[in-house]
Amino acid sequence: MIILKKFTVFILSFAALFIAFQVGSGLILTAFYTPNLTSVPNDLSQEVSFGSASNPLLLALLTATVAYFLSQKKFTVSKNQTN
Repeated sequence: MIILKKFTVFILSFAALFIAFQVGSGLILTAFYTPNLTSVPNDLSQEVSFGSASNPLLLALLTATVAYFLSQKKFTVSKNQTN
């Protein structure tokens, strides 16, 4: 049961930090972005495209889960070994 508590705290803190860094990075990149208006054609269309949507948080959480359980397994193996 204690492993589940540790895992929950780890995943929630990882997700919170991941989201905070993503938002902070987005704010910094937006603040320092300067558009290059010389390369824009004269006949601007009214369409706006945002690209494809992806969910990097899901992959990051999956990777964090695997890393957590691998580290716990390594820790318990080294704890049980006597040299």
